[in-house]
Amino acid sequence: MSSPLPPWRWRVLDSAAALDPAPPALAEERAQEWCNFVLWRPAALPEGCRTSTGTLRREAPPGRVPAEGRSPWSDANPSGYRTEISGGGRRLRLKQFLYDWAFPAADHPCLWGSATRPHEIGEGRVVWLGTDYLGHRAASARMARTTVELSVLEGEFADDELVALFAALRPAVPQALPRVLATPFAELSYWARRPAETVSVPTGVFSFHRRGRAHEGDWVPTGELTAFLAAQGAPASVGDYRADSAATFGDGAAVRELDVVYASASGGELRLTAQRTGGGRLEFPPKRDQHPAVEEVLDLDGRPLHLGYADAEFGACDAWWQHPDGYELRLLGSAGAGLGRDAFLALVAQADAALRLGGRAGTLG
Repeated sequence: MSSPLPPWRWRVLDSAAALDPAPPALAEERAQEWCNFVLWRPAALPEGCRTSTGTLRREAPPGRVPAEGRSPWSDANPSGYRTEISGGGRRLRLKQFLYDWAFPAADHPCLWGSATRPHEIGEGRVVWLGTDYLGHRAASARMARTTVELSVLEGEFADDELVALFAALRPAVPQALPRVLATPFAELSYWARRPAETVSVPTGVFSFHRRGRAHEGDWVPTGELTAFLAAQGAPASVGDYRADSAATFGDGAAVRELDVVYASASGGELRLTAQRTGGGRLEFPPKRDQHPAVEEVLDLDGRPLHLGYADAEFGACDAWWQHPDGYELRLLGSAGAGLGRDAFLALVAQADAALRLGGRAGTLG
C-alpha cells in the first residue's frame, strides 16, 4: 500500500507588521509555497493578450497595517494571488485564494445578486459568468477548493474566451494539488486557525449570513474528528464525500450550531449545518436570499424539504429540512457536473437517513 500523502504546509509571516507594503511580484511556482491553496496558472491566453507576473499577498497573523492589497473588511491577513492579463487594449484580472470564512455563496460569491451562466471546464468543474459587485463583467470557479475569480477591467472578452481561459488553468506546482486536497479544511482555513474578525456574508440561496464580526467557532482537532461525529450522531460520509472537518458555533454559553465539512477526492464540498430547533441562526422555514435561483418545496419522508439551486444541471444547491427529533438541518453543495439538482437530492436523502439512524445530534439534540 502507498503511504498517505503528507499534509500541505506553507510559509507564513510572523506578524502583521512584517507584511509587504505592496504585494511583491512573484511567479506562480515560487508563490505556491506561501499559499494555503492550490495556485493555478493559465496555459493559454485570449488572443492578443500576454500575462504579466502575478503578485502575492503573504499570510500573516491578524492585525491592521497600512499594507496594499489587504482586506478592508476585517483584521485578517490571509494569503492571495493576483494576476493581470492584458494586450490589444483589453485587460482582465484573476484573483486566487481559499474562501474560508464562510461557505462560498452559490459557489460563486463574487457574482452574488447577478444572473449567472455555468459552463463546464473539464474534470467535473464549472465556471460561472455574470457581473461582480463592482459592476464588471466577471467569472468565478472553485477548482480543487481554490476560488478563482476573474474581472474584466478594460475592453471586451467573449464568453468563449473566458471559458477557455478557465479551462486552460493548470496547477503551477502539480505535486501541491494532491497534498492540499489531502489536508483537512480546518488545517488550511485561516479563520479556523486564527482569531480573526469575520464578515457577515450570504452563504446560499436561502438567507443565512454567517456570521457576526466577533470571531467564533471551535474547530475539532483532526485526530478527534471520528469520535466527535460519532458522539453527535453525524455521518462519517455522505455518498462519495467524506467528513473532513467539523466545528461548533455558539454564544459563549451554549452550542447553537454544528458544521461538518465533507469533501470529495477532487475537492468538491458539502457543508452540513445542524442546530437545536430555535437555538441558532437557521430560521425554518427558510427565506430566499437575493441571488437569482430556483426554489422548490419537496417531500422528504413526510417532512417538507426546501431546495434552492442556481442551475438544475450544475447546482449550487441549498437544502433545508427538519429532523424528526427536533432540530434543523441544512446541506450546501459546491457546483459541479455531478452535483446538480437530482444528484444533490440523493445526497440529502442519504444524509437524512444517516442522521436518523445516528439518533439525536449530541450537543444539538
